[in-house]
Amino acid sequence: MSEARKPRLAATVILLRPAEAKGFEVFLTRRPDGMPFLGGMYCYPGGTLSKDDCRPAALARTVGRTPQQARQIIGAEFTLEEATGLWIAAVREVFEEVGVLLAAEANGGKMSMDAERAAHLAERHAELSAKSLNFTEFLAREKLYCDLASLSHFSAWQTPAQFTMRFDTRFFIAALPEGQTPLSTSYEVAHSIWLTPDRAMQMFNRGELPMIFPTFASLRTLADFDTLESVVREFGLG
Repeated sequence: MSEARKPRLAATVILLRPAEAKGFEVFLTRRPDGMPFLGGMYCYPGGTLSKDDCRPAALARTVGRTPQQARQIIGAEFTLEEATGLWIAAVREVFEEVGVLLAAEANGGKMSMDAERAAHLAERHAELSAKSLNFTEFLAREKLYCDLASLSHFSAWQTPAQFTMRFDTRFFIAALPEGQTPLSTSYEVAHSIWLTPDRAMQMFNRGELPMIFPTFASLRTLADFDTLESVVREFGLG
């Protein structure tokens, strides 16, 4: 019997926003059918931890949580660099995949957003997609920092050992920053949709919203909350 492949570390972000009527909605993206992992499935923006996420230059572009705090939350089995890197990976992936930036200004305040900056960030996003710019360089050029306080750790899931492609994924949760709108499609997103947790589960039960169990389980947990404010209070979102 072959030895189980060690899972790769990964991070994903559950984005929330207030619903138009009442309650709140969750942002779900469908991966392109041809992708080797979760092709055709609805999930949250995310991806694997990279070496760059754990380098000193990346760690220096963070505010909101110290490496010690990040590790205390994520788990003592990780180094300080890995623990903080997972938070950075979450911020990076949600920007790369859907153009939402969880960032702070140099003074530590929440990143301000206007039409000019939105257009500018869209240009930088295109450079990241073309791999002519990496995320740490992007933050340094824009004098921005990963706002780790805008994220809270939600859960952790690991792909079962029988799968050849395995991930040890940290699920984070964040409120959609004011003035930002996720991209509807990108190179890793075939389709996206905002749904209340209850609506998403109803569509899943009818076979209209394919997803794996960790995605459904997170929706089931969130369905117990009536408002976005109650989620923010429960998970201490900054």
